[in-house]
Amino acid sequence: MTNVDYSSPSAQFAFDVNSSPLFIKDSNNIINVLGVKQLNTLGNSSLLDIFLSASNVVEPHYHQNASELVYCISGAATVSMLNPFTKQFLNFAITPGQVANVPQGWWHYEIAAVDNTHLLAIFDAPTPEVVLGSDILKFTPANVMAHTYCMDENQWKQVVAPVEPSTYIGPTNTCSREDQPEQQASEPYQQYPYAQPYQQRYWGY
Repeated sequence: MTNVDYSSPSAQFAFDVNSSPLFIKDSNNIINVLGVKQLNTLGNSSLLDIFLSASNVVEPHYHQNASELVYCISGAATVSMLNPFTKQFLNFAITPGQVANVPQGWWHYEIAAVDNTHLLAIFDAPTPEVVLGSDILKFTPANVMAHTYCMDENQWKQVVAPVEPSTYIGPTNTCSREDQPEQQASEPYQQYPYAQPYQQRYWGY
């Protein structure tokens, strides 16, 4: 619950989310943010306004202090998450009016199936925290990863060299892979061919 004085001239009751970008990949792939720092009368909630073109991914990540309800406004996307109790990946294809719920702390990502996909991610925290997969890969010492998984350290460094910290929306604009996502679609994703399978961050609040 916010401690704002609702009688104060500084109390904010409206806000234009379009004016608060969290991440911009290009004109079609944007994440806007609304939290208590943007709207000081906001209670225990916040949101991300997400715009994606086909095959773009909100990178794998988790929120250690909030659950996430993903609502599809337009287009189509697959919300995928790792159930830590069953060790199974769950994949939910959503279209306008449909939702997928990601419990607090679960590893997850979203992939747009078509252009002009618009998602609303709603959180039960005024300032959700996020740990991004790209940051884990980039900032965990290479010698620790190599030792833990019995790998050659130089090979590990070579594999993660292209990873950009805080990717948020992938693949990056510099991606030059020749293979297309639809060629790699596995069975759970057949409905939408593009849906294929440390540093704590706060979303600009």
